[in-house]
Formats: sequence, structure tokens, C-alpha cells
Amino acid sequence: MYWIAILFTAVILSVYCLLILIYRQWFLRLPLFSKPAATIPQTRFSVIIPARNEEVSIERCLRTVLEQPYPSDLFEVILINDHSTDQTENIIRNLQQSFSNLRLLNLTDHLQGNTINAYKKKAIEIAISQSKGSWIVTTDADCMVSAQWLTVLDAYIQKEHPVFVAAPVMFTNDHSFLSVFQLLDFISLQGITAAAVSAGYHTMCNGANLAYRKDVFDEVEQFNGIDQIASGDDMLLMHKIKEKYPGRLGYLFCRESIVTTAPMPDWNSFLNQRIRWASKADKYRDRSIFWTLALVYAVNFFLLLLLLISPFFTNGFSNWLILIVVKMLIELSLMIPVARFYQHEKALRWFLLMQPFHILYTVIAGWLGKFGTYQWKGRTVK
Repeated sequence: MYWIAILFTAVILSVYCLLILIYRQWFLRLPLFSKPAATIPQTRFSVIIPARNEEVSIERCLRTVLEQPYPSDLFEVILINDHSTDQTENIIRNLQQSFSNLRLLNLTDHLQGNTINAYKKKAIEIAISQSKGSWIVTTDADCMVSAQWLTVLDAYIQKEHPVFVAAPVMFTNDHSFLSVFQLLDFISLQGITAAAVSAGYHTMCNGANLAYRKDVFDEVEQFNGIDQIASGDDMLLMHKIKEKYPGRLGYLFCRESIVTTAPMPDWNSFLNQRIRWASKADKYRDRSIFWTLALVYAVNFFLLLLLLISPFFTNGFSNWLILIVVKMLIELSLMIPVARFYQHEKALRWFLLMQPFHILYTVIAGWLGKFGTYQWKGRTVK
């Protein structure tokens, strides 16, 4: 029975490794975008930022958006306050005295006391309904954007004429164990996101750095059909747009477009974040995404199982270690060029040490994403 488990794990690991090597080839052929020198800004943007109890980070976030050199008459920032009980609203009102293109909306004014499951989606819908720009840009209240964020996005839109643009996101790193763990995990996710785009597939994106045409958002009936799912204001929307506009989605592969955010401060909030992400795994209409996620889960599940039973078999741990080393080497072939793009190569020295923890977290988060609940922004979500 043990050798059947070893053989089965080796087979699915082989398929997984082949998939990672394919992603690597796709990533390596993705060209960096460079803004044409003669580009004159012309796109009108509405930057939408939902916020709930973000008094610690909201001013820093907004200043990085509002103080960039993109013409202020070509963009507005709409902060929609999601029932904050701290000083978030007061901070926004103070900033409005300095920035005429900063607008504040309160979600409580639109829900009339009703309880819903997808507050963030509702906040974005309300903000878009009152926006003035032709393009919607979303980021999160705990993020920081680069000085050229809107400038390079405008140049990309003018050159490529997409209807939807995903762009890179990365965690900052305070060099703690948890911070490095999240950084490495996120590097792999961002690498796969970019690689899939290079091959003509859009399988993942991140709402912290996203843009789409306002009229297209209306054409796909906004979040209708996915509005009861708490997560998915980014990826599930992207797949709706992809169905209507195949071939018109883009990825802004450019260092000047990177949005950064702090990692989760503790293991509990980190796990809840990943459960939230995993909760939409079976909601995609494109079943190839589901089967890819199922493959990743199966590999990690059986590697964890083999580790747990290895003490009871001769050379059990050695056999497990061989499989782990193979997995690690193949994954590093993708991680190295991705980490180089984000300038986080030094974090890779911790990659081997993180493997057992990553396997365990993947199994737990994947299971609870399907069958459990999670806490997010002070709410329990099913």
C-alpha cells in the first residue's frame, strides 16, 4: 500500500512539474512593457478604493495615488468607506481639503441596513455607478502604488487597446519568517499569473492592481451572477469579461506598474486571507482552472500524507525527501526569474526551509476554502 502511495504521488508530481516547466517557458517569453517616450496622457481614470478600518495605512496609500504626476484633471480617486469604526473617514475628509479629485462615499448610505455577503463587490459597484472616468482602476486601502502607476497604464492602454488590464502586485518584506513565507508564496502566484497571460490565457489576477473599461463592466452586467460570493471581485469578474471579449485582456508587465502591500501580520490573518482566496476555486466556468488547482492540492496532500506515514516504513523519509527535492528544483526554475523581476532574489535562500510549511498550509487552506468559514475585516464569511 505504501508503494502504491509513492507511485501515485510520483505520477501526479510529474504532471505538476511538467506544468511548472511550461509556466516557466511562458514567463520567460513575456516581454517587458516600456512606455513610448512621446506618449501624451489621455485616459480618464476613476481609481476606486474600498476601505474598512484602515486608519493605519489609508493616508499613505492615498498619497501615493494622488501625488503622482499624472494630470489631476484626468483622474479621480473614489474612497468608499465600508462601515469603518475607526478614524478612516476623518482621515479622508482631511485629505479632501488638499486634493479636489478625492471623493468619499459611505456604503452605509446605500445598503439601508441590509446585510449582504459580498460587501467589497457592492462597494465597487456603487463607486463605479458614480464614477466619471472611462476606465476603472482598483487597488486596496493598504497598498502603495508607484509614481508612474497611471502613466504607464495609460501608455499601455493607448498602445494595446485592451478592455481589461491585470498588473503585478507584490508583498513588502520585513524579513520575519512569516513575511518571507508569504513573499515566496506570492512570488509563485504572480509568476503563474504572468506566465498564463504570455500564453494567451488569463487565469489569475489581483484586485489590488486591476483596470477595466467602465462600459465593459456594464456590458457584462457588473457582478451579477457572482455577487453572492464574498471573494472574486477580481478573478471572477475577469472571467466574465474574458468570455465576452476573448483576446482583449492584457497584462502590464512593467516594474513601474508594481503595486506593493504589507503581508498579513500574523498566522491567523494570513490563513484567513488564503482561505478567502481558495473559497472561489470551484466557482470558475473555465474548468481547466479548477483541475489545475485540484492538481496542486493533490500533490501537496499526498506529499503531506507521505511525510506523516514515513516513520513507519524503511527509507520512508528518504523517499519523501527525494520527491520534495524534485518538486523544489522544478519550482525554483520558475521562481528565480520571477523573483528577479520583483528584485527579491535573496528571499529564495529560504525556499527549501519553507517547503513543509507551504505543503501544510496549502492543504489546510484548500480544505477550509471549500468546507469552512473564515474571518475577514471583522466579519465571518461562509
